[in-house]
Amino acid sequence: MFRPLFLAGALLLSPALLAENLPRYISDDIYIYLHNGPGNEYRILGSINAGTQVSFTGKTSGDFSEIVDHRGRDGWVRSDALSSDKSLKQKLEEAVKALEDNRAELAAVREEFKDADGTIRGLREQLAKADELVRTAITDKDNAEAARAQAESEMQSLKNNERFRLWQEGGLIAALGILVGVILVYLPRPQRRRSGRWMN
Repeated sequence: MFRPLFLAGALLLSPALLAENLPRYISDDIYIYLHNGPGNEYRILGSINAGTQVSFTGKTSGDFSEIVDHRGRDGWVRSDALSSDKSLKQKLEEAVKALEDNRAELAAVREEFKDADGTIRGLREQLAKADELVRTAITDKDNAEAARAQAESEMQSLKNNERFRLWQEGGLIAALGILVGVILVYLPRPQRRRSGRWMN
């Protein structure tokens, strides 16, 4: 029952009340006059430079709107001098500030990158040294294995030569033994003298 009444009351609210205290900006004129009433015939309270942020109270009368300026003064200015967008001057100032902030961030990033680049360079040098040590160790290992294999080969050759020499000496001794045996067989044996011959 109360819902339709609430909706009707919301629709009857003035758009000016809804816009109360919303920020507005003085458009890109050089300056405008602030009057103490809604018209040029009212007393001038002062001037407001272009691009200055003011607060719109929501009240309008004719071609004028009531505002509170940056100094806290209540007054009226031409409605066509108000804009909900920031002025070009303020946008330029914000753009310049953003550019300066970006330059500062870029300089910081470059400094960090310089430090990181030095760290990466140092790590690469350490990696190159470690790689060289690994290659040297592999080469030394290969050389050691080759020297070991050569020593084993030479040792085996010496063992084979020693066996062959022993076989040669054994064969020579056996041949000499056979030769001595043959010679002993064919040597004339001394004959015994008969004891009777002396007796005669």
